[in-house]
Amino acid sequence: MYKIKYFLIPILLFFSCNNDDYKSEVYIDTYTKLFSITKDNILEIVQNSEFENLREYLKYDISLYTITYNTIYKGNNIKASGIVAFPDTDVGIPILNFNHGTTSLHSDAPSEDLIQYSFFANAASAGYIFVIPDYLGFGVSDNIVHPYYRSDLTGQTVVDMIRATRELAVIEGYNFNGDVFLSGYSEGGFATMSAHYNLENNEYSGLNLIASAPAAGGYDISGMLDYFITRDSYHVPYYIAYVAIGYKTSYDWSLPLSSIFNEPYDSIIPEYFNGKFSGDEINSVLTNSINELLTSNFINNVFTDPDLRVVVDAFEENSLDNWIPKNKMIMYHGTSDITVPYQNSVDTYNNFISLGASTNNIEFIDLLEEDHSSGALPYIIDLFDRFDKLK
Repeated sequence: MYKIKYFLIPILLFFSCNNDDYKSEVYIDTYTKLFSITKDNILEIVQNSEFENLREYLKYDISLYTITYNTIYKGNNIKASGIVAFPDTDVGIPILNFNHGTTSLHSDAPSEDLIQYSFFANAASAGYIFVIPDYLGFGVSDNIVHPYYRSDLTGQTVVDMIRATRELAVIEGYNFNGDVFLSGYSEGGFATMSAHYNLENNEYSGLNLIASAPAAGGYDISGMLDYFITRDSYHVPYYIAYVAIGYKTSYDWSLPLSSIFNEPYDSIIPEYFNGKFSGDEINSVLTNSINELLTSNFINNVFTDPDLRVVVDAFEENSLDNWIPKNKMIMYHGTSDITVPYQNSVDTYNNFISLGASTNNIEFIDLLEEDHSSGALPYIIDLFDRFDKLK
């Protein structure tokens, strides 16, 4: 293994990429080439894994990088990070972005957990520039609380990493053809749809969105709120706390957590979202009982209490069910998922169609009898075949 680190000077560069001239604003900040892996080694690794039947797609040696790049948080520039894998080929190749699921541990960030994510990066061998963001609040930006389920911030962070990767491809001599594929599971599904929305609603020269495949995300956040407050219990209470602390921090709410959570949970929550505790550890200090976790006023009056209006407004603002996707989107969800409820994806899809989205562009794939955990593997396997046909 070898490791080389490059520091980029933040000046304006002019360069050409696949006959599309544009001025780079230098989204790339720093980059580190970690190591290269041969195709034969990749085939051997994959053969001994649950992804064995993806071996037929793997064609190239790859090189793995960590990067830092520029994005926006609260209106200001901030550095974010992630990992990128390039296939060793001169052929024009697309970017495949993969967005990971929920974590609260800083050590779980892709640029930190290289043992796990270097395995996923083997997907680059299938002829993709493989891009995995850490998300804000992780990696180089771990001094802030992750803005969990903020569609605006998440979508921009993902897209800015794609822009930074395009710059890195030019610097390192890789042939990015301009095409972009988006994918992700759970929170990563939400991040994928956020990035899809961002790409369609901004003019980015040289980025051609071919398709996205969001899976098992809670796209209708207002619908998720309805789901939580109408249940007696919920088995992953740290998700609820994560949204609250992420929104309070990123929006600078003056609303105290005691307006949402009962004691002692309102006091405990800030202490546990510092990157040092796992989801299981946070769950263990919370309660599965909705009536014990949330105040009765929040449960009964969240949609009518003026003091709670900031919560409802933020949930509506960040929900992704009220627009018309123009580029191809393949939605996936496990039919037995009660962690991020299957019905949330169904409702989001139905809203797209009712608003006028084309059924030729928007597909919905049922992961039959799969729950939130078990749905990830069949999703990834099916995804490779569908994206390969669109390349």
